[in-house]
Amino acid sequence: MQTAQGTTRPLQVEVGVEMNTKVRDVLVRPVAEVDGYLHGFVSSLPIPDNLREAVQYALLGGGKRLRPVLAWYSAEAVGGTGQSSLPAGAAVELVHAFSLVHDDLPAMDDDDLRRGRPTLHRAFNEAMAILAGDAKLNFAFQVLVERVHDPLVASSLVRELAIGTGGMIAGQVYDTLGGMPETMAAEEKLKCIHNNKTGALIRASCRMGAMLGLMDTGRAQGDQRLVAVTAYADAIGLMFQIVDDILDVTQTTEQLGKKSGKDQDAGKMTYPGVLGLAAANKRVDDLLAEALAALEPLGAPAEPLRQLARYMAVRTK
Repeated sequence: MQTAQGTTRPLQVEVGVEMNTKVRDVLVRPVAEVDGYLHGFVSSLPIPDNLREAVQYALLGGGKRLRPVLAWYSAEAVGGTGQSSLPAGAAVELVHAFSLVHDDLPAMDDDDLRRGRPTLHRAFNEAMAILAGDAKLNFAFQVLVERVHDPLVASSLVRELAIGTGGMIAGQVYDTLGGMPETMAAEEKLKCIHNNKTGALIRASCRMGAMLGLMDTGRAQGDQRLVAVTAYADAIGLMFQIVDDILDVTQTTEQLGKKSGKDQDAGKMTYPGVLGLAAANKRVDDLLAEALAALEPLGAPAEPLRQLARYMAVRTK
């Protein structure tokens, strides 16, 4: 697999007791195509070379590509092909990468490390990190309107991505600046934060992939297969962030590839902090069961999504 600089990089997927060969293959199989698609798209853009270098540093410098992988297998789960999901996968990864760059800035989380490397504002400078983040958000919508040839489907995908991105930003506001009703219970506040901050973009990833898969098959977007994928996405989106909360207090900085314990240091609400570690793990188990139940109507084509859900419940970074 080639990066923008032409060097081979290993996929950053941990290999532990929780990950068998089948799960590892599910995670890895679409990544080369996703990375190639992202690299090709960014390379084709008429932008300054230093901006392109900064975008590629943050976009192609590692990571599991979980959101485009979810889009890929959501397309397959509804009867389409994984390749048909690539515009959606590229779009959500661009938004995700934009959010990480801006989250790491001094005005936000002020982080020095991301995916085991210096954050973009440390590797380049703060002004370039802001502009590269802005650019990636713009490119996310551009790739949809340029690479999805059915204008009605492209319009629907843009709407999904806008809703997912808006939810992610709202969740970040709730998490860092507040704004929720004071009368809301602590766990309800946490659920609101996580469903937006993390869950909204995961939901968009799955729905957009499924929409392109349904376009492959000629089925309407209101098909019950999309309903099933959406229910699955809602469950794993919340589960993913609860696991993140758990890892923040149980793993080291070296294991995570980013600073551990930062949520506690910042005084943020987390599931272990509000419920305790045992109850937080129980929430993960319940949401995993909910996600698997949602996929039952889809049968065998949804098996990779089941494998991904099980992996996300026990991941270690």
